[in-house]
Amino acid sequence: MNYKYYQVDAFSDKVFGGNPACIVPLQNWLSDDLLLKIAQENAVAETAFFINNGKNVDLRWFTPDLEIDLCGHATLAAAHILKSILHYPLDEIVFKTLSGVLRVTYQDGLYYLNLPSRAPISAELPEEIKSALNIQPQEVYKARDYMLVYRNKQEIKDIQINRQYFDQINLGCGGVIVTAPGNTYDFVSRYFTPQATILEDPVTGSAHCTLIPFWSTRLSKKNLQTIQLSKRSGELSCRDNSDRVIVGGQATTYSSGEFFF
Repeated sequence: MNYKYYQVDAFSDKVFGGNPACIVPLQNWLSDDLLLKIAQENAVAETAFFINNGKNVDLRWFTPDLEIDLCGHATLAAAHILKSILHYPLDEIVFKTLSGVLRVTYQDGLYYLNLPSRAPISAELPEEIKSALNIQPQEVYKARDYMLVYRNKQEIKDIQINRQYFDQINLGCGGVIVTAPGNTYDFVSRYFTPQATILEDPVTGSAHCTLIPFWSTRLSKKNLQTIQLSKRSGELSCRDNSDRVIVGGQATTYSSGEFFF
């Protein structure tokens, strides 16, 4: 069998920026074991598989390690392929996922993801995470992910992770967000996943399900502009809509091809 695939740089208007994702359209679902093997072979942060049912699209996300319950950048990448390559006819794409129904619209060069809000609550920092950090946070919160709040952008850029300690904790589908108020942006962030093949995720749409309600409340703003400070970097346009968040960004197709088995 031959299968098409596409590699997309999400949350970037140029290749080699943002967060890479592989997108694989399917006619029927393959076994979970085979989907995971394909994701491992692709060796990017996430591979998204979808089946277009006409009025909606079934969507699943796999890292090289496991299936996850939500991935923002691979959802944006899937919408980009559906619209730009496969000529999806509707203005709004409705994805059916493990996190429920997710809607993506395209407007003025941006893809806007409608995602669930996951406001964090105050929490204690696990010793494994604390020992792994070269700079300690000012505040600690948790939703699906731990969210660590720092004083400024420079601290976020300077954070280093000691994997000897970090990988001792298993957070399942979750990870660790580090964030601080920005200068030219409303806030900045980075994202790390323990026990993962790829330690730092370049641009993490799902992390903004927690970042947006937190910073919207703290800054008393509904509309927020932000950047994730990984080496590849990525900019996001965000809005707090109470129980939902809107995450907007651009996408660029890097490559396409076929694989065989």
